[in-house]
This record gives sequence, structure tokens and C-alpha cells, in this order.
Amino acid sequence: MGSIPIFLLEVVVTEVDLQGEAGWEFFDAPALVGETLRFVSGDRTGDRFRMKYFRDQETNLVARIWFGPVTEGPPGHAHGGSIAAVLDEVLGLAAWAAGHQIVVGNLNVSFRQLLPIQTVVQVNTKLISVQGRKVLVHGEVCALDGSVYAAGECLCIKLTKEQLASSKNT
Repeated sequence: MGSIPIFLLEVVVTEVDLQGEAGWEFFDAPALVGETLRFVSGDRTGDRFRMKYFRDQETNLVARIWFGPVTEGPPGHAHGGSIAAVLDEVLGLAAWAAGHQIVVGNLNVSFRQLLPIQTVVQVNTKLISVQGRKVLVHGEVCALDGSVYAAGECLCIKLTKEQLASSKNT
């Protein structure tokens, strides 16, 4: 058998503007949860996602995110799994930013419309309730004009003291 040539498409990605709105404050996610705990925003290549976190005027966590070419699912659009991964990280981080050390127990995502790749979007979050160990966070992935690509509801579970202690020992 002969060899088959493989051609890789090189995508040149320009700089993207992830600046927040006037009155927003930059939020340092790595300082809160560490460098390695950020599956999505820890991407070092910059071809998958680029992100910046902020707190808005009401202190809700907001993320500006660019979906790169490596997130493609349907031609020219972001894969639903990449959108769900973003909601998992951002909504979970919103709970951490509110002082709750959690893991995501359940994430429900409703996809509203296709999200074009190489687009900057915004994820708005709102902490809805805290009942015992349960923390409920809602969020939306929106175009900068406000149209909604996806909405998420995240049930987070607060880690126990024992779980936190055992995670520090590993």
C-alpha cells in the first residue's frame, strides 16, 4: 500500500477584542481556582477559545469569549459540545466567584441558534438561589447585540470540608 498525503489547513487567526463594557471590573479567574482547573479558558493555543472574565455593575460574572476554528461542528459554526463546555466553566466559576466552592452536578443547555465560529460572544450569569449545598446559576451565551445563542441552567453542589481536604492531599 502506498502512503496517502495528509493536508492540514492552516488557519491564521487575528487578534480579537475581548474588552468589557464601561463599569465592568476585570476578574482574575486563575487567582480564584488555579491555572489547571480551567478546561476551557486554560487553552494555550488560542485556536479553540479566547476568554476574559469580568464582574458587571451588579457584580455578576460575565465572560467575553471568542470561539475559534477548532470549535467547529456544523460547517462554519461552533459545536454544541464547545458551547456546553463554556457554560459549564463560566456558570461553575460564577458560583466560585460568589464564594461557593462547588462542582457542577447538572447542566442543562438549550440551544437557540447556531453560533458562527470566529465570533466574540458574551456569557451573562446570575446566581439564582442557594439552598443548603445546592447552588443554582443561570446563564446565556449571547451575541454582543444581545441575541441569544444558548441558555444554561447549572445546579452546583457545594463541596464538603472532607472533599476539600482530600482534594488538597492529591
